[in-house]
Amino acid sequence: MMTIPVAILGATGYAGGELIRLIENHPYFSIGHLAAHSQAGKRVSDVLPGISGLTAGMILATSDAPLPDDVQLVFTALPHGAAAQSVKTVLDNDKKVVDLSADFRHKNLETYKSAYTIDHPYPELLTEAVFGLTEFSRADVSKTRLVANPGCYPTSTLLPLVPLLKAGVLNTDRIIVDSKSGTSGAGRSAKTDLLYCEVNEGVHAYGLPKHRHAWEMDEWAKGFSGQEISVQFVPHILPMTRGMLTTLHLSGQNPEGWHAILVETFKDELFVKILPEGMLPSTKAVNGSNRCDIGLVVTGTDTCVVVSCLDNLIKGAAGQAVQNANLMFRWEESLGLSATALWP
Repeated sequence: MMTIPVAILGATGYAGGELIRLIENHPYFSIGHLAAHSQAGKRVSDVLPGISGLTAGMILATSDAPLPDDVQLVFTALPHGAAAQSVKTVLDNDKKVVDLSADFRHKNLETYKSAYTIDHPYPELLTEAVFGLTEFSRADVSKTRLVANPGCYPTSTLLPLVPLLKAGVLNTDRIIVDSKSGTSGAGRSAKTDLLYCEVNEGVHAYGLPKHRHAWEMDEWAKGFSGQEISVQFVPHILPMTRGMLTTLHLSGQNPEGWHAILVETFKDELFVKILPEGMLPSTKAVNGSNRCDIGLVVTGTDTCVVVSCLDNLIKGAAGQAVQNANLMFRWEESLGLSATALWP
């Protein structure tokens, strides 16, 4: 079959660059348009030296440039607040969208405003958007024209948390989430606190008292499980490029049976791997893959530590976006993606 041209807005960020790499190896998608407002007019290879082939010679457009008529799908990898206008324009031009920003992840307008301290310009689209945590929303993703791609922290948290909430085994008053991410999760824009000398040989917490992704976790834990929660979430930056490790400190009924709940939930999932009991995952083991590894250790009669790992730029961003895009066109969702990590 002929390939379907896609556009990437925000193509020169870390997630945008990963989208290019994945789509270049996709059997049915092709790159038809690339935009990056601050880099407009430059060749792709001048900004992303890792890109080769025909894509390397493409000239970057501004983010608000008209899209080619033959483009059917647009990935918006723009900052929150900036993405909403682009998404509205794309939808008005009868094209599908996978939005990697936070602009359409919340159904509740007030929740969005609380998390991002701005008013949403198109609240009517919040009810239409599908939160694309693929393993729990694939039926809705396959029928929508607008997918809100989840954040990396919520993806690593919700994948192990939702099955346990649905099973009714957790003490919902005590859910502690401790996450650590490589610096690529903070984006490509120059920031003093992400300079090499600032992050090397150190680790620091940020986002307190309530990081904006905590609202996303709370809302979609309830959305998928029906249980009201309020996570205690603390993210940290590690001196590495990519990777995310999330540790959930949980309590509840019969933690000895929680491993079986996770195994049953994800037994047919290519991109979620439940490790044997007592084994914990590492970021290195998922680097470059679209996989989330989950392990747990029972620590008491009513307590358990659950650890999940993913590549924040793949399963936490571009890979999950492609997984959702495949479903939007009713294709096998693994097309163009790998569950195998780079090793070593």
